Amino acid sequence: MRYAQGGGLTDAERTTRERLRLQAVERFESGQKNAGVAAALRISVRSVERWRRAWREGGEAGVLSKGSPGRPRLNQVQVARLERELERGPLAHGWTDQRWTLARIKTLIGRLFHVSYTVEGTWRLLKRHGWSWQQPTRRAIERDDDAVEVWKKETWPRVRASRRSAGPGSSLKTRPGSR
Repeated sequence: MRYAQGGGLTDAERTTRERLRLQAVERFESGQKNAGVAAALRISVRSVERWRRAWREGGEAGVLSKGSPGRPRLNQVQVARLERELERGPLAHGWTDQRWTLARIKTLIGRLFHVSYTVEGTWRLLKRHGWSWQQPTRRAIERDDDAVEVWKKETWPRVRASRRSAGPGSSLKTRPGSR
């Protein structure tokens, strides 16, 4: 069965599919052939072959649903610990500035819990637990507004005055052919 982009089965569809697999198991136990099981359940012979192989190898448990492939890999206790660690800040974990990026959080999850997430999966995990995306303001914490004002008043006029004026042969002409 092929799924649409971003697809997979919902929980209800997964339950329906599991019910079909269990009906197939009953037919396997009664000795029916793959083609007969496929026709009776209106599914492909290929699916029946896969289910029969899983049933032979693992019994009825072999055909049961494994659950959603996107299920969370961190439990509530681990998520609570992750939140505490995020609140401590990036400096506490060895980064040189105070920005949490998704790549850094992904690395932190790997270090703390030995679980690998993608950057996108990290964002989904954070969003699911109430974290929001924030863009830092452009102004640095270390900025000294008084020093900036002094520079604008004293240094900038000297720098501006020392610039080369537009003379003959200069690229600062406004019109071609003007002198």
